[in-house]
Amino acid sequence: MAQDDGRAAEGRWTRLFAPHLDAAFRLARWLTGSRAEAEEVVQEACLRAWRATGPEPASPRAWLLAITRNAAWTRLSRTGAGNVVSLEEAARELDRAAAALPGAEALVAARERSAVLRQALAALPAPLREVVVLRDIEDLSYREIAAVLDLPIGTVMSRLARGRRRLRDILAKEAANARDAG
Repeated sequence: MAQDDGRAAEGRWTRLFAPHLDAAFRLARWLTGSRAEAEEVVQEACLRAWRATGPEPASPRAWLLAITRNAAWTRLSRTGAGNVVSLEEAARELDRAAAALPGAEALVAARERSAVLRQALAALPAPLREVVVLRDIEDLSYREIAAVLDLPIGTVMSRLARGRRRLRDILAKEAANARDAG
């Protein structure tokens, strides 16, 4: 009987949360700045989600991302790390993704754009960065972001606008620097 309960819980967890593990990892990666830290955070978030009992969440993705965010901030508050994205790690990830590109020029161009964007995102203050990542990378709705971050929708919209504006300013400055150097 207990074994059947365990299988049912595992099936429920897999059905609800497994499809969102990549999104949880990406969020944790952006918040911690480290692949290894992100893996630890997602593992902790999965354990928390597994242990949770109660009714099925309205949005399993938003619920798992909220748990992931909280686990990341807990870990960062203990370690004092975060806010820095390793460019070497980002370059390795880009190399893997760019392996499918047709030519060397496309590879170089994609690598440069990706590195600049990653640096710009990493330069944003964490409260703005997490909203931009959740909306523009993870494609969550304003309502889902508000649930994940436990914020009013108006605050989400304000942070998103400020984050996008700062990102645009950073990228414009980088483009001007590149033109001046070239």
